[in-house]
Amino acid sequence: MRAVEYAEAGGPEVIRLAEVEDPVPAAGELLIEVAAAGLNRADLAQREGNYPPPAGASLIPGLEVSGTVVSVGAGSSGAVGEMVGQQVVALLAGGGYAEKVVVDARHVLPVPDGVDLVDAAGLIEVAATVYSTLREEAGVRPGDTALIHGGTGGIGSFALQFLHALGVTVITTVGGADKAEAARALGADHVIDHRAEDFAARIGELTGGRGVDVILDLIGAKYLEKNLTSLAVDGRLVIIGLQGGRRAEADLGLMLGRRLRIIAATLRSRDAGTKARFVAGVGEEVWPLIESGEVRVQTDAVFSVDDAAAAHRHLESGGHLGKVLLRF
Repeated sequence: MRAVEYAEAGGPEVIRLAEVEDPVPAAGELLIEVAAAGLNRADLAQREGNYPPPAGASLIPGLEVSGTVVSVGAGSSGAVGEMVGQQVVALLAGGGYAEKVVVDARHVLPVPDGVDLVDAAGLIEVAATVYSTLREEAGVRPGDTALIHGGTGGIGSFALQFLHALGVTVITTVGGADKAEAARALGADHVIDHRAEDFAARIGELTGGRGVDVILDLIGAKYLEKNLTSLAVDGRLVIIGLQGGRRAEADLGLMLGRRLRIIAATLRSRDAGTKARFVAGVGEEVWPLIESGEVRVQTDAVFSVDDAAAAHRHLESGGHLGKVLLRF
């Protein structure tokens, strides 16, 4: 089969297509013929040599795909065997940039009704990330106020829609007037252009000095101080990315005084059972919102696998509004 490999650590120029052996499913696993793969920042970090796959995972990049189940591993139970022929999305620890991929049957969901098979490739990683961090880790509930950084990116655009559907007041940061308009269209109650405004000061104005209950952050060190000052009493800061650095000082006195919590979370390295629980939760709580139209699939661009380097450059540019996909 054809698959994307990184010749070495570096920029998009290290991306190459190669012929590799087809993967073989074990008991309880599915073999999926891939229609499309979703791109994620983790793919860029892996390409740069900063985010190696977990032990035992495929060296081929790609954390999510959509496609058709073509076979199951020998010794699989009857329920797993019945999945042959189904169109599904799959959450992976690696291997998605390929024509075929093997996945734990517990880590797949059917493509939501009304969603195109290719567009579906960008759903499961963001849905599982948002559900696991905001619902399970941070305990977001209706009536809360949340700040979502990067409200027009793949994760941000999904998170603000999901929280809006839950009855959460959503504030988001974006870069530029065009992105601000897009974020409002997705359901953001308030939009802050971080290029023109100090987001922490604006949060204080919008909340009457109270702060927000939860923050979802992909920036890390650069935003840490302002994030903490933007939280209300018992607030939770969820960090899922380090685009702005990994080291910063924290005011522990502020944290003690407001009973603040910092939750650092990654999805890729979770054990199989935990991922299965998250995927099941997504199916129960998120999929109905997609099928009803309350949460819309946001595809920014679809590239051929032959243009994988261009897809990476597009994602790195930061100009995307939603998910970037690779089509096979």
